Amino acid sequence: MLVSGFSMAQTSSDTRDNAMSLREAREAAEARDQQRLRGFLDNQQALSTALEQARAAHEEAEQANAALQAQQEEQASQASELNERQAEQGEALSGLLSNLARHSSEIRNALGEESLLTLEEGSLPPRLDEVEVLERHQLERVVDSLAALTARTGRAARLSLPVANAEGEVSSRDIVRLGDFAAFTETELLQRSEGENGLAVLPQTPAPIGTHLSSYYQGESRVFAVDPTQGSVLDALSQQPSLWERFQQGGYVGYVVVALGVVGLIIGLAQYFYLLLTSRRVNRQRSSLNQLQANNPLGRVLLRFEGMDKHQTPEALEARLDEAVLAELPRLERSQPMVKLLAAIAPLLGLLGTVTGMIVTFQAITVFGTGDPQLMAGGISQALVTTVLGLITAVPLLFVQTALSSRSRYLTHVIEGQASAALADHLETHTSTNMSAHTSTVT
Repeated sequence: MLVSGFSMAQTSSDTRDNAMSLREAREAAEARDQQRLRGFLDNQQALSTALEQARAAHEEAEQANAALQAQQEEQASQASELNERQAEQGEALSGLLSNLARHSSEIRNALGEESLLTLEEGSLPPRLDEVEVLERHQLERVVDSLAALTARTGRAARLSLPVANAEGEVSSRDIVRLGDFAAFTETELLQRSEGENGLAVLPQTPAPIGTHLSSYYQGESRVFAVDPTQGSVLDALSQQPSLWERFQQGGYVGYVVVALGVVGLIIGLAQYFYLLLTSRRVNRQRSSLNQLQANNPLGRVLLRFEGMDKHQTPEALEARLDEAVLAELPRLERSQPMVKLLAAIAPLLGLLGTVTGMIVTFQAITVFGTGDPQLMAGGISQALVTTVLGLITAVPLLFVQTALSSRSRYLTHVIEGQASAALADHLETHTSTNMSAHTSTVT
C-alpha cells in the first residue's frame, strides 16, 4: 500500500511537469510572435516588402493554376478530336491499322537481329501496337521501310560497320553485303552477332568460298558462292574438320598407327633405294663379266666361285655355289618381314581404335542417353577414323612390301642364273678338256 501511494504521487508530479513545459513553450512562441509583430509595426518598409512578396507568390500560384486549367482543356480537346477522328475512320481504317501493326510486328520479329538486311539503323518498320489513330506519316514510313528491305534483298552494297574478330575485338571495317545471303570482308565471311547492328567473323571460312572472296570484293570477278539455305550449308561446311583435325580425332591409337606406318615406309623406301642401286651395279657387272667387282652380289658370288677348288665333283661345286648365292639373300631380302609385319599390324590397331571408340560411345549413351547425338559423335568419330588410318597405313605398306619382294626376287634370279651359267661353262670346259686328254691317250 505504501508503494502504490508513492507511485501515484510520482505520476501526478510528472503530469504537472509536462503541463508546465507545454505552457512555457506556448508562452515563448507567443512572445516571439509579439516581438516579430512589433518589429513589423516599427519597420513599415519590411512589412510592405513581406506583403508584396506574398502578393507575388499569390499571383504566381494563380498563373500556374490558370496554365494547368488551360492544359487540361487542351488535352480534353485533343481527346475529343481523337475520338471524333477515330469515329470518322470507321471499321475499314481500324482494320488497316490492325493489319499494319500485325505485319510490322511479324517483320520485326522475323528479321530482328538475325537478318543481314537490318544492318543499317532505322531499317525496320515502326511498331504500331500502341497507336490508336493511324497517321499518314506512319503509313508512309511502314511502306517505305518495306520497300527498302525488299530492294536490299537483290543488291550488293558496300558498308562500313563494326565487326568483331575471333578474339572479340570490335573495329570498324569495310564489308560487302549480298542481299540477305552473305556479308564478308576481303578474306573472311561474317555472321550476325548479339547486339544492335552487330557482325562477327565466321569461326572458319570454308575453303571453296574463301577462294572467291578476294576477287569478288575487289571487283575482279562476278562469281560468288551463295548459301540459299540462309546459313545451314555454311555452318555444315565451316564445321567440316580439316585433314589435321580428322587425324586428331583418332586419338592415341591413331597416333600409334600413323607412327608405325611412317616407320615402315621409311624402312621400305630405304631398302628399295638399296635394291635399285644394287640392280644397277648387277646390270653393270653382267655387261663386264671379265672384270669382277666386289661392290655387288653377282660379282661377289662369281669371285667366290673363281676362288673355289675346281677339282671337286660337280655336285660339290654346285653346293658351294648355292651357298655363296644364299649368303647374298639376307641383304637383298632384309626389311621385308618388318614391312610385312607393320602392314598386318596397322589394320589390327585400327580395329582396336574402333573398339575403344565404341566403348566411349556406349558409355556416353549410358550416362546421357540417346537424346543428344553430339555426345556420341566423339566416340563414333574415333572409331571410324582409326579404322581409316589403319587401312590407309596398311595399303602403302603392302605396295612397298610387294615392290621389295619383286625387286629382290629379280636380283636373286639374275644371280642364280649367272652363277649356274658360270658353273655350266666350267663343267663344259672341264669335260671337253678331259675328253681331249683321253683321246690323246688312246691315240
